[in-house]
Amino acid sequence: MTAIAARPANPSAPTLSSDAILELVLTSLDDDKAEDILTIDLRGRTAIADHMVICSGRSTRQVAALAQKLLDRLKETFRLSARCEGKDVGDWVLIDAGDVVIHIFRPEVREFYQLEKMWQDTGNKPVA
Repeated sequence: MTAIAARPANPSAPTLSSDAILELVLTSLDDDKAEDILTIDLRGRTAIADHMVICSGRSTRQVAALAQKLLDRLKETFRLSARCEGKDVGDWVLIDAGDVVIHIFRPEVREFYQLEKMWQDTGNKPVA
């Protein structure tokens, strides 16, 4: 008996890898003017994800807009329905895109929780 490989819903869609998702996330956040974008490589450190992205928006409205545009792009590009929490409030939005977890904060909330310090390591990479 041979195994049958699953076919992608959209054969022309890019390959769904954590690196491809990360690239789209970083491009989307940068295009929409997110601030202080930081990536944390989690591979080999935890099983929750391969990458974590932390960034800030200037207001609750921008935080919610950054999240919504990112969700739309993930769905459009990869047909990925990512889970999202906190978009209605806009202080801290968490998006679970499988192997990439994204935190979008208002600056004051980001400073309060200091997630970067929890995961501090040489694997943290600020995005220019």
